[in-house]
Formats: sequence, structure tokens, C-alpha cells
Amino acid sequence: MSSSLIDHYRCPEEFVHTCITSDLSTDSQHFYFGNDTLCYGQVAGVPESCAGLSGFRNVFGEVSARDSSVCLPFDPSQIVENLRRERYMGNDYAGRRNVLLGPMIRDIYYLLRPFMSIGVRRPLQRFALRRWQRLPFPEWPVDTTVERFLERLLILCMKANNLDEIPFIWFWPEGASSCAMVTHDVETRAGLRFIPRLMDIDGSAGIPASFQIVPQEQYATSRAALDMIRDRGFELNVHDLSHDGELFRSKESLLRGAALVNRYLQDFGAEGFRSARMHRNADWFDAFEMAYDMSIPNVAHLEPQRGGCCTVFPYFIGAVLELPLTTIQDYSLFHILGDYSIDLWKKQIALIRARHGLISVLVHPDYVYNNPRGLSAYRELLNHLARLRDSDRLWIAAPGEVNRWWRERSQLKLVLENGHWRIAGKGDGRARVAYLSVEGDRAVYRVDGQLRSVSPLCSGSETPDGR
Repeated sequence: MSSSLIDHYRCPEEFVHTCITSDLSTDSQHFYFGNDTLCYGQVAGVPESCAGLSGFRNVFGEVSARDSSVCLPFDPSQIVENLRRERYMGNDYAGRRNVLLGPMIRDIYYLLRPFMSIGVRRPLQRFALRRWQRLPFPEWPVDTTVERFLERLLILCMKANNLDEIPFIWFWPEGASSCAMVTHDVETRAGLRFIPRLMDIDGSAGIPASFQIVPQEQYATSRAALDMIRDRGFELNVHDLSHDGELFRSKESLLRGAALVNRYLQDFGAEGFRSARMHRNADWFDAFEMAYDMSIPNVAHLEPQRGGCCTVFPYFIGAVLELPLTTIQDYSLFHILGDYSIDLWKKQIALIRARHGLISVLVHPDYVYNNPRGLSAYRELLNHLARLRDSDRLWIAAPGEVNRWWRERSQLKLVLENGHWRIAGKGDGRARVAYLSVEGDRAVYRVDGQLRSVSPLCSGSETPDGR
């Protein structure tokens, strides 16, 4: 039941024991674990008639400690999976509907979309996305519900074992404070033509990036162009099939399309994938032969498909590693919000860094090639990331590098040797031992004996009953 906690922190299994207090409800429902952490799943003792996103029972007071185990009224791994896979999007979720209102309207819009300029699409999209700021969950502009949940649970395990601190394997190589990756989805021929210039801009900042290319129909590109991307040291991934939004329409269309996607992954020599318009269903990802996916936003208030995975860290969906999009897309920033500053990007980056998470950036060549203000903002964003790399040990890596590290880390273990914890496994030379402790009302993270961060404890992290 504690697999999600162990997988995230890579902490010693002997310190992480949980049990369920009683039989769980038949149906999944919303509840709180602490005053600030909304969960969704089967829960013991909560009436099944509960519905809605407010007024839910806070079950934190039902947590207890027994024989070094934390007794919970839910299965923590199920709760984490429900958040990461967006399973909380039930009928009682305020933002569950597609922002294009219905299948007929959606079909008409996407049929006409290739013939619409941005000037025509923009007011339609703004109308469809109206009232997005009223959505209560996930939390805008960055949601860290999964991180709060797991941190709270780890502290409870620590206290149940009478530990002053608990060791774990730090999230990033060489003790980096956080990670950032830059990606470019290419949607039009104009965007394809701008790729060399965008590579020059990324390269001048010393920032690696990946390009996601649509492989079929009017977006198809030449073998020489694909080779050029790789030859210049950039990554190449598959971007859906034809950018028509049809791939995830149904399980049947997904299975048909996945066979083609898998063929293009092999043909491109690619490991990664991102769907068109961030359409997705995590429970269908096992049909793909990709190593990693980048289709799930952290908060999807400004996406055609609402929801969000509520985490700023990579996570596994079966054999696929999800690298969530954790910052706003350039199109949404420039054309929906009408903002050409990088203030929102900087705010999101600061919130992600506070949790030591993954800063995932998506900028389309299609929306900056003939947009001086947008291109200027993108340059400023790259410079901001470069400064953080130099001043705060931000690790900037291409998605494939992040995928390889997170998979490597997932196989590492902590071993107690002569009274000291060491890391064992392939890649142990890059990994670092870290510690989480509680000092007063603060959670404290240290890496290699050095203070990495101090933050107020989330409400609800007190000692469990019986301690």
C-alpha cells in the first residue's frame, strides 16, 4: 500500500509501513487529508452519499499509529494514482466538461480550425475557456497536491518509527535543486521552417530541447529535416499522428492510432510522445511503445481537456514515464491571457522549485516565428532558466535525459553500512543521500549534509493519534 511513497522518495522500506483501518467504501469519493489536500478514492467510514468539492470530511483525525505502522482510512497508492491519472474527474467535478461544450461543436471547430487564423481562433477559445479562474481544483497556477500528500505521509511514518529524520535518495543527479526541460511542438509548415532558428536561440543559451513532430498528412516533414534536428544535438519525438484531435476520441480509435504511433516512434528513432492539444487518457497508455509521455498537464484549466495530474514530478504509468507539463503553454499565455511578460512563468517556476520538481516548458515555433513580442519573451525565459542553472544548481536537461535519470533512480536503493546510509545500484555515483526532518512547524530537506530547503508544514502534519 505504500509503493507510491517508496517509489517517489526511494526511502528505506523498513520505515514505511501503512495499514487500512477498516473496510473501504464501494465507491470512490472526495475527502480531505489535512485542511489543504483534496483526495479522491475509496475511504473507510465516509458516507457514500457525499458529493461535490466542498464540505468534505477531513479524515486526518482518523489516522493512528500502531506497532511502527501508520493506520489510514484509505489506500495511499490508490489516492496518488487517482490524482496522477485524473480519475477524480467524476460527474461532481466542476470542470469536467470539454471546454468546447459538446462533440458536434468540437467536431465543427476542429474541421474548420486549419483554415482559421489565430485572430479568428483566439476569441472563440477565450469564450470557451471563460470562467476558468473559478475552477477550484487543481490549484492554479501550480498544483502540488501529490507532493503535499506524500510528504505528510512520510512525516507520519517517520514519527510512527520515532525517527528524528528519514533518509531518501534525492530527486535529481548531483544534488541539483530542481530540473527543467524545454520542449517544442511543431504544428505547421511555418513552424517546421523556423526550427533551425529556434535551435540557434536554444543553443545560444546552452539549453537542450526536444522537438515533437507530427508525422502524417500536411505536417509530414522530410527525412533530411528530421536528421538535421538530431545532428545538431536536439531530441526528436512524435507529436500525435495528424494533429486532428482524433487519437483519444475512443478506445477503438486509440488502439488503431497507437499501432501507427508505435511505427513512427521506431521510424523516428524516438523515445517520447506528446498528443495533440494535450488530449489524453492515462489508462490507455499501455497501447504505446514509448518510453515517456508528455501529454498530461499539471493544471489543465486552459487546455481543451480539463483536469491535471496534480504533481510536479515524473511518475510511472505502467512502463511509461510521464513527464508532466508543469508551466503554461506559450499559446495560452500570449493569445488566451494576452500576457507577453514572463511573470506567470517565473511564478510557476518559483512554486515548482519550492518543491524541487520538474519545470517543463512548451513553446511552439509556430507561435513565435512571426511574433516579435513572443520571441522576446521566450528569450527572456531562457535567460531566466540559465541564471537559475548558474545560481541555484538547476539541472536543465532534454526529456530523454530526464527519462533516463528517473528510470535509473527508480532502481537505486539505500543501504545502511557501518552506521551510514549509502546508495547502491547503477548510477549511484550521480545520486545523493538526502534527509527529511521536522523542526518546529517546518519541514527541512538536507542533501549531502547541506540545507536544501525549509518550508512550513502543510496543515495536518501533526503526530498521529496514539503517539
